Amino acid sequence: MSTRGHLEVKNSHLILGGVDTVTLSEQFGTPLYITNEARIRANYRRFKEAFPDAEIYYAAKSNYNLTVLKILAEEGAGADVFSGGELHCALKAGIPSDKILFNGNSKTDAELEMAVKNNVRISVDSLDELRTLSEIAHKYDNLVGISFRVNPDISPRTHPKIATGLKESKFGIPFKEIIVTYKEAQSTENIKIEGIHCHIGSQILDVSPFLEATKKMINLVKELARFGIHLEFIDIGGGLGISYENEVAPSPKDLADVILPVFVEGTKALEIHPKLVLEPGRYIMADTTILLTKANTVKHAYRNFVGVDAGFNLLIRPAMYDAHHRIVVANKADEKSSSVYTIVGPICESGDVLARDRFLPKIEKDDLIAILDVGAYGFSMSSQYNGRPRCAELLVHHGKVDIIRKEESYDDLLVNQVLPSRFR
Repeated sequence: MSTRGHLEVKNSHLILGGVDTVTLSEQFGTPLYITNEARIRANYRRFKEAFPDAEIYYAAKSNYNLTVLKILAEEGAGADVFSGGELHCALKAGIPSDKILFNGNSKTDAELEMAVKNNVRISVDSLDELRTLSEIAHKYDNLVGISFRVNPDISPRTHPKIATGLKESKFGIPFKEIIVTYKEAQSTENIKIEGIHCHIGSQILDVSPFLEATKKMINLVKELARFGIHLEFIDIGGGLGISYENEVAPSPKDLADVILPVFVEGTKALEIHPKLVLEPGRYIMADTTILLTKANTVKHAYRNFVGVDAGFNLLIRPAMYDAHHRIVVANKADEKSSSVYTIVGPICESGDVLARDRFLPKIEKDDLIAILDVGAYGFSMSSQYNGRPRCAELLVHHGKVDIIRKEESYDDLLVNQVLPSRFR
């Protein structure tokens, strides 16, 4: 068996990055997030090869583990960050401040101040934010580079909760209001207009919405030029999807073939040379990682339920988005499927279902279940719900293993809790 080109099977065991996942479970226990470094680098390079003249700003929200960010910094990536915490991690990983864009619809004053002090560009989401940013920049006698995030009113045909470019979305300035917004920014103190930004959604499997967005952005840039506003970059966001369930997914080259001609011809006609910026997250990280979990119990009831030691506290995507993740029985990876199982976690919620009605080899107590494609929006959306410490994260690379996040203990559940003196 070969999955995604970097998962293999040897002696019935699932192999990731040259390492036997069964051996990893014996050494580190379960659950475990396991990430293949070589796959991160290969995915990034595939994107960069498709867009050699563009800046690739990795979407840190998909996975902001410091080691992941360090790997991508070594590859030359910038970062799209959505919080002060993500900004802190990106800077800590060595991503240059001039290759970071601070995005977000509701930044706090403290976060704006952090960005200003670190000379990070900001994608401004409202006039209110622009005015607040101007005051903060004045306080530090700093000139802040900005873009505005445009709401382009484009349907990306994805899950409603990850469609961010619809007119009813909370993100961005309405398309029809963007020109007057830029005009106000022209006369706003301590503000330097540098770019324009949009992001239409996530897990997009049809490149035509990206084409529509690019055309709309080029038209806006043309209109802005009439008012003497000449931009240094055009950021069309991320959102390129992957195949979770054997769907046909476009490659970065497919995306480039559609949008680059429009971008190049459009900017050439305007006699300007702005930098194209893209923000892939899922494409780079999703298929790099598995969540390895052990079967605690097999129960034959309304369904054949397999209760495992990972729940939606560690992977919320199935519960939140009805997301499909492929399943492999890691210690029986080449055995024939024989029964239908529903994989459920230990969380006290009926919605704690990780995979429903899957045709798999016979599963018994202590078998290992590998949940695939969890590198994006997996650990980054995890929690300690039900008082469950989060698991370790491992990095595998050509047969070697590193711990990149330690397993939490029960005491870690109490970190930063303070017991009032009267209860001591």
